[in-house]
Amino acid sequence: MFGISFSELLLVGLVALLVLGPERLPGAARTAGLWIGRLKRSFNAIKQEVEREIGADEIRRQLHNEHILSMEEEAKKILAPLQDAVKPLTPAEPAAPTEPASPAPVSLSKPASDPAPQPAAPHDPTLPPRAP
Repeated sequence: MFGISFSELLLVGLVALLVLGPERLPGAARTAGLWIGRLKRSFNAIKQEVEREIGADEIRRQLHNEHILSMEEEAKKILAPLQDAVKPLTPAEPAAPTEPASPAPVSLSKPASDPAPQPAAPHDPTLPPRAP
């Protein structure tokens, strides 16, 4: 918070020990800690009260919403020419109706040669053994 390094903090503790002595140092440290805590709480309470009075949260939200709206408007301006260029092409004249294709002739006779049955695939060594 204040940019105090460990060595500086150790030096302050050593000076406090020499000035106050070992009997009064724990009480002084406790009292200083209590006062620092009270100051922090009072500053935070004052800060929250001021923010509540001026409505900082509402102003912040309103500015954020206005920023988002302006960004959306800019995006629409940028994308409008692109959307016009990508309009789907529609034909000027409807296509002439075509004749339905005739179905292919169906033959009921057996083919001249039946394909030979495929030999069984060799057993994959990564699979478990088959049951007999």
